[in-house]
Amino acid sequence: MKFYIMAAVMLIVANVAQAQTTNLYTEEDYPQAYCMALNIYYEARGSNLADRVAVADVVQNRVRDTRYPNTICEVVKQGRQHPSGAMIRNQCQFSWYCDGKNDRPQNEDLWIDAQMLAYQMVFEDKYRGITEGATHYHATYVKPSWASTLQLVGRIGAHIFYRWE
Repeated sequence: MKFYIMAAVMLIVANVAQAQTTNLYTEEDYPQAYCMALNIYYEARGSNLADRVAVADVVQNRVRDTRYPNTICEVVKQGRQHPSGAMIRNQCQFSWYCDGKNDRPQNEDLWIDAQMLAYQMVFEDKYRGITEGATHYHATYVKPSWASTLQLVGRIGAHIFYRWE
C-alpha cells in the first residue's frame, strides 16, 4: 500500500513540475517574444485581455521611442545595475524583473496565455495601438510621482496609462 501511495505522490509531483515549465517556445527560439511573454505574465496575468494587450503595447511603444532601448528584451530588462552588472533590487522599469523573486512562471494556464498573446503582438502586430502611444502605466492602487508629468491616456483593466506630451 505504501508503494502505491508513494508512486501516486511522485506522479503528482512530476506532473506539477512539468506543468510549471510548459513553454510554447523557448527564449533561445524567440527571445523577444519570450521577454514579452514574461512581462505580460508578471505585469498583468489574470487581468482581462485588453489590459494584457495594453501592457504589451506599452513595451512596443517604448521600443519605437528613441528615449528607450531598441529591443523588447532591453526594454523589459531596463533598470539600474551594480558595477558588477547585477540588477539593483526594485530599480527596474518593470518591478518584477528585479524584485529578487524567481522569474519562472508558476501558473501554467496563465503562462501559456501570455506566450500566445506575446507571439501575436510581436510577430503579427495584433492588437497594436490600444494605448494610443502610451509609454508608461501603473497599477490603479499606486500613485507614482511621475504620473503628473505625463499625459493621461486612460484606464484599461487594473492599469492607468500615460504618454509623453
